[in-house]
Amino acid sequence: ATGPVTVAEYMREALTNPGQGYYTRRGGIGEGGDFVTSPEISQVFGELIGIWYISEWIATGKPKAFQLVELGPGRGTLTDDILRVFNQLASLLSKCDVSIHLVEVSPKLSEIQALMLTGGKVQSNAEDKSAYMKGISKTGIPIFWYRDIQDVPPGYSFYLAHEFFDALPIHKFQRTEKGWREVLVDIDPEVPDQLRFVLSPSSTPATQNFIQPEETRDHVEVCPEAGVIIQRLACRIEKYGGAALVADYGHDGTKTDTFRGFRNHKLHDVLRAPGTADLTADVDFSYLRKMTQGRTATLGPIKQWEFLKNMGIDLRLQVLLQNSRDPATHEQLLHSYDMLMNPKKMGDCFNFFALLPHHRLAHPDKKHKPESKSPLPPVAGFGELLLK
Repeated sequence: ATGPVTVAEYMREALTNPGQGYYTRRGGIGEGGDFVTSPEISQVFGELIGIWYISEWIATGKPKAFQLVELGPGRGTLTDDILRVFNQLASLLSKCDVSIHLVEVSPKLSEIQALMLTGGKVQSNAEDKSAYMKGISKTGIPIFWYRDIQDVPPGYSFYLAHEFFDALPIHKFQRTEKGWREVLVDIDPEVPDQLRFVLSPSSTPATQNFIQPEETRDHVEVCPEAGVIIQRLACRIEKYGGAALVADYGHDGTKTDTFRGFRNHKLHDVLRAPGTADLTADVDFSYLRKMTQGRTATLGPIKQWEFLKNMGIDLRLQVLLQNSRDPATHEQLLHSYDMLMNPKKMGDCFNFFALLPHHRLAHPDKKHKPESKSPLPPVAGFGELLLK
């Protein structure tokens, strides 16, 4: 009726349309679904992330309370693994008030999360407008569900976004002789029930707002929603403290066309059968860094294999191998380690990126003042692990 739509509108409709959207209808994670994520492959992944948060909590002087806020928690596997670590280190966290806050738009997935994390003991929450559901984890920690990050209560928080930003709607742009043009999705006049990409005849509001003047690429994908969310995280961390860890496939402002679809673990034409496949695009970490607007310090992106190695995955693997006598378990552990760490599998394509308060990283001007306090502890995962 209105002519071509932006790629962002197309993506939003295909993924989150209330009746027919891919995530609202099925959200196919896991072996039987359309894609497999790291926490589904190995518990070690989530455990090491849990350790990262505890290490940051200790480094900032063990505040009396912290919120763990996960954006788009999938089936809840990652939070479950992190909670197991918190439980194992309960004596360390005994004086700390820990709560879990999940930002989830899919009703289907929030049910799966509730089942995994609380064993299904949840109540929908009508009187409190912000959280639509609440429960208690199997280990006794309160869990709340929200539709928007804005609804999560303020306070010292650790944010986690694992394979979250890659599913947010992107705008696509192409440089032409007449300047930047936006890539749009249109009906193919030759084949009535098929879609095709076209270029906007003139510049669109998005081309004027989202292309950086210093851009050197000829094709660019921009995710304004990711920019907004990163700004919100940066503001919260600047004001209340904490940290954010982002793990996703992406690049540092170098790639061009990364928009793709997945169905049954295979690449799927993004314009075919919208609503039946997962649509995704690589995260541009250089854009996220720019969008913090200097409110927080940023670390990374570094490759997943490097982050996990720095976090001590090799040591953890040895312990798990020693503790199990079963050849099938050994096989499974080595296979999942290879999936996570092998540069040809997930090791190289996934990246870790962190937002931290500026004061968490040593101030360069302190170096000349010998009377300043002891040096700040290094940030785990982003530097080599030194075993004392």
